[in-house]
Amino acid sequence: MEKTLTPRALGFGMPAEWAPHAATWTAWPYDDEKWLGYLEPVRQEFAAFVNTLARFEPVHLVVNDEESEQDARKRLSGPIRFHRIPHNDLWLRDSGAIFVTRPTKGPGAEPELAAVNWEFNGWGRKYPAELDNQMPQHMAAILGVKLFEAGLVMEGGSLEVNGEGVGLTTRQCLRSPERNPGHDEAALEAALREYLGIEHLVWLGEGLEGDHTDGHIDTLTRFTSPRTIVTSVSDPDDPNHRPLQENLEILQSLEGFQIVELPLPQNPLWIEETRLPLTYANFYIANGAVLVPLYGDPRDKQALEILRPLFPGREVIGLMSRYLMTGGGSFHCVTQQQPQGQVWKG
Repeated sequence: MEKTLTPRALGFGMPAEWAPHAATWTAWPYDDEKWLGYLEPVRQEFAAFVNTLARFEPVHLVVNDEESEQDARKRLSGPIRFHRIPHNDLWLRDSGAIFVTRPTKGPGAEPELAAVNWEFNGWGRKYPAELDNQMPQHMAAILGVKLFEAGLVMEGGSLEVNGEGVGLTTRQCLRSPERNPGHDEAALEAALREYLGIEHLVWLGEGLEGDHTDGHIDTLTRFTSPRTIVTSVSDPDDPNHRPLQENLEILQSLEGFQIVELPLPQNPLWIEETRLPLTYANFYIANGAVLVPLYGDPRDKQALEILRPLFPGREVIGLMSRYLMTGGGSFHCVTQQQPQGQVWKG
């Protein structure tokens, strides 16, 4: 009978990103055509990111083929474990397994670790995703952990949790008709409660202009502690201003939370007629560090100054993401944290 129980029924829940990590999962960029001819500068930025991350914790790096693996090995150093897994793209935040943990008894006892498999359909059937949809099974098999099957389309970038039962998302993404048609908000909330332990879900509205993910929360609004939320804001003449202001007002109406405003970069970047969803909110919280995307923008320094006091005890490091953003995301989008814990096989 235990096999039919949900993670929540068994005592599992999704910890906050700042909880101790055993490792981070990410994937190496490949295919120059996918990167619009920018693959080499993308790999340069990505190598700087992974090498910095590996100073703070081990990295599981997924590589698509022999060329990818050899290229990555030439550029990277540190505690990096390579996994040859064919995949469509590198956005493991959305395609990868989401890990959950369960407390164990005893002083200093490690929690137990399991994983949840959500379906991934290329951000509402916009892009090929057949290989990426198999990524959770690969990750669970490598680690030997129990993999719960949620049976719904859900991307990790569409969810933000504080580790104490509160989650953030957007209606633009989760209510997208190409993801879970026929499921209303109550059904989606119930799934997030049972599989990730989110007891209270805060719904924001819309995301950034040019965001092909339909408004992922990790480009907009992030927890920096259980009761502190940083949220993106923009200039009044920016088309992003109205939706970001509406999101800000929803957050300010919450009781018991400190809301910190984080401006978008000053200068937009474009690929042909599409605006890239530049944001400083797509930072990644690692053991002892927070890695923040920078764009060579006048507001880069200001963003770091806003974020540093929010992460006492962690080194807040800015790294260039100008070329990586041509794919539509940055450091949070390409990572999936593996919390510290002993493998639970179910």
